Amino acid sequence: MGTKNYQTVKVEKDNGITWVTLNRPEKRNAMNPQLHYDMLDALTELETDKETQVVVLTGAGEAWCAGQDLREYFRATDNNPVERRRASWASQEWRWRRLFTFPKPTIAMVNGYCFGGAFTPLIACDFAIAAEDAIFGLSEINWGIFPGGLVSRVLADALSYRDALYYIMTGDPFDGKKAAELKLVNFAVPKAKLKDETVKLAKKLMEKNPQTLRAAKEVYKFCRTMDYAQAEDYMSAKGIALRATDPEKGREEGTKQFLDEKSFRPGLGAYQRKKS
Repeated sequence: MGTKNYQTVKVEKDNGITWVTLNRPEKRNAMNPQLHYDMLDALTELETDKETQVVVLTGAGEAWCAGQDLREYFRATDNNPVERRRASWASQEWRWRRLFTFPKPTIAMVNGYCFGGAFTPLIACDFAIAAEDAIFGLSEINWGIFPGGLVSRVLADALSYRDALYYIMTGDPFDGKKAAELKLVNFAVPKAKLKDETVKLAKKLMEKNPQTLRAAKEVYKFCRTMDYAQAEDYMSAKGIALRATDPEKGREEGTKQFLDEKSFRPGLGAYQRKKS
């Protein structure tokens, strides 16, 4: 599948890793309506793109994303309810619904400023790696609003009760090291090593069976809001569905390599995939 050109987003493919870059560096990659439309289209394309095994979401220039563009997303659509509704739907669709349920692993590579509405796609991604000097902040309180657009809701999943309320109600910024301490990101590294560490994680994921990766993330994410009986029933059905739809027959292959061929030891890496 070819790569489209977008006004506000850059898509680059490299050996199974697809880099999706928010590309408004002059605005610190603040999200205007056009960026929401571009991101929604890009993610829709990549969902079924055979070249894409892992998606990395990052930002051009000194920022990952500075949140919603106050001038273009809010003020410019105040008197245009049709455009506001269209932009709002696209915003929520890509930042949460599509990213949260994306069929392939997703990594947020936070290279710089991450503010406000950017917390939604940050938390929607499966993994997040930050530069130690990246700056995070929920500064909405300082101009008379609260973190909306699902930000307050997703923070409840990502931070502790006390930490979330502290940063929501004070607006204090924090760096990548603190983000790792809070477990908002998996870990933080010096900026010079950020891309290398992201690629390292992406390659580790690409060693795994893609159908199993998808099932594993779906089971965890959806079962978190189920009771035990619902989760038991869902996981049983999901296991049956995985065995029926996995073209690599990963469970059978892993079992054969462990029991019969003695070539695979669980816990010491992935079984050897037979790629077509």
